[in-house]
Amino acid sequence: MTENRAENKAQPGNDTTPSSEELRRRVEATRQGLGETVEALAAKADVKARAQEKTTAVKHQVAEKTAHVGAQLRDKATHAAHAVQDRTPEPVRAKAAAAGGQVRGKAVHVAELARDKAPEPVREKAGQGMRVARANRAPLLAVGAIIALLMVRRSRRHR
Repeated sequence: MTENRAENKAQPGNDTTPSSEELRRRVEATRQGLGETVEALAAKADVKARAQEKTTAVKHQVAEKTAHVGAQLRDKATHAAHAVQDRTPEPVRAKAAAAGGQVRGKAVHVAELARDKAPEPVREKAGQGMRVARANRAPLLAVGAIIALLMVRRSRRHR
C-alpha cells in the first residue's frame, strides 16, 4: 500500500498547481453552477407560482375534456335522433311533424303575449335563453324527437 501512495505522488501532473487563469475559470464555473442551483431552488420554493401553473394546466385539461365530452354528446344525440327517425313509421312522423307545427305556433303566440306583458329584466333573460337554445339546436331537436316518440308509444299503449 505504501508503494502505491509513493507511485501516485511520483506520477507527472500530480504536483502541478493550476494557473491563476485556470482558477478564475473554475471559480466562475462554480459561481454559475451555484447561481443556477439557487434559481432552481427559488422556483421550487415559490409555492404560489407553482400553484398558479398547476391551476392553469388543470383549467386547460378541463376545457379540453369538456369540449371533447360535449362533442361526444352532440354526436350521440344526433345519432339517437337519426336512429329514432329511421325506426319511426311515416304516419307517426307525419303526426309528430304536425304536432310540432302546432306547438311552434302556440309557442310563438305565447311568446308574443309574454313579451308584451313581461318586465325588461325578464325579457333580457328570455333572450339569453333563446340564444342558448339556438346555439344548441341539434341536441334540442334530438331530445324533442325522442320525447315525441315516447309520447306516441305511450298513447298507443293506453288504447
